Amino acid sequence: MRYIEWSVMFIVAGLGIALANFIGFEVGFMDSLPGICVLLLISLAAVVVSKLVPLKLPIIAYCSVIGLLVACPFSPIRDFVISSAGKINFTAPLTMVGAFAGISISDQIRDFAKQGWKMILIGFLVMTGTFIGSALVSQLVLSLTHAI
Repeated sequence: MRYIEWSVMFIVAGLGIALANFIGFEVGFMDSLPGICVLLLISLAAVVVSKLVPLKLPIIAYCSVIGLLVACPFSPIRDFVISSAGKINFTAPLTMVGAFAGISISDQIRDFAKQGWKMILIGFLVMTGTFIGSALVSQLVLSLTHAI
């Protein structure tokens, strides 16, 4: 039963990415289909590896490693992976991530509010600090690589 849920979630995510890529970035469905399949297959492989490997890392860690391996210079499918994934604007999957995150916490907002004003202040400071930290690291890296 769990595998059916995962399969449905992968299909919904793929359709959401395709729709966001089409609406937001005007990339046709058939143009983005190979990239969506590559991303979903990497994600599926990460789920399977996380269940088989006794090292309990988050699925995102396995996803990152698998993605790096299939796109590295010695991978025989490197060119296909890079060209396919290159047609997906990566803010399109973020749309789905934001939607899933919003749905997952929507029933917990009352519990969060019951924590009081201190928790709301901490949440605000954490989100602000994360944003500013990310912006500073991005600025530094882009400046060091002379991209900006």
